[in-house]
Amino acid sequence: MYRNYVFDFYGTLADIRTDEESPRLWEKMSEIYWAMGAEYSPDELRHTFRRLERAEKERVASCTKAMSQELQENAEPDLTKIFSDLYHEKGILCDSAQAKLTAITFRALSREYIRVYDGVKELLEELRRRGKGVYLLSNAQADFTRPEIEMLGLTKYFDGIFLSSEQGCKKPSPMFFGKLIKTYGLKPAECIMIGNDEAADIAGAKRMGMAALYIHTAISPSEYGRVEADYRVMDGDFRKVGGLIL
Repeated sequence: MYRNYVFDFYGTLADIRTDEESPRLWEKMSEIYWAMGAEYSPDELRHTFRRLERAEKERVASCTKAMSQELQENAEPDLTKIFSDLYHEKGILCDSAQAKLTAITFRALSREYIRVYDGVKELLEELRRRGKGVYLLSNAQADFTRPEIEMLGLTKYFDGIFLSSEQGCKKPSPMFFGKLIKTYGLKPAECIMIGNDEAADIAGAKRMGMAALYIHTAISPSEYGRVEADYRVMDGDFRKVGGLIL
């Protein structure tokens, strides 16, 4: 039916729960920074992280000031820089490997669980068997998400993985969709986007001339029904997706 299938990740292929406000998370991260010479109390670390995060988002948005307001709003920083800046704030040197490891550790400590939805691997395997193009387009932090994709055994199914923190922009920005299309020479009319967020996934895809399937899951945004998707799965059962789009 389609030549290329573009998937969102969280809430579409994988169910996840995280808690970045957990006191225990910040206690453990404080211990890690302290051990590396950056002496933070848990509260100081959390407040400094949020301050640096806001500043980085503003910096990235300001770099797109010549672009439209929409593109500025959909600018996406790489939060691994924040973990590096936290060391620098205390006068501690931090190379890229240490920053990456700190980001991965933060994610592991904040993650309550992650799992692949039933039927996901079967559909991806069938798409590969039929010679379809399979791509991931996700609003996500690379140093959080790439390890999780690998951990779940999904990396091998994709011809391309585009994550917003690596591209500097996020869905529904046409720039993000456009980078995927240009990189792999895709024709939008031959593509379908599958996602659980109407504003980011469905509206973004339709704007680019792609078909779209909306799946409503437990972590979908609460508002839905405002965007006309070509297909809908409203009970979160991913096993129904293949029957609609193959």
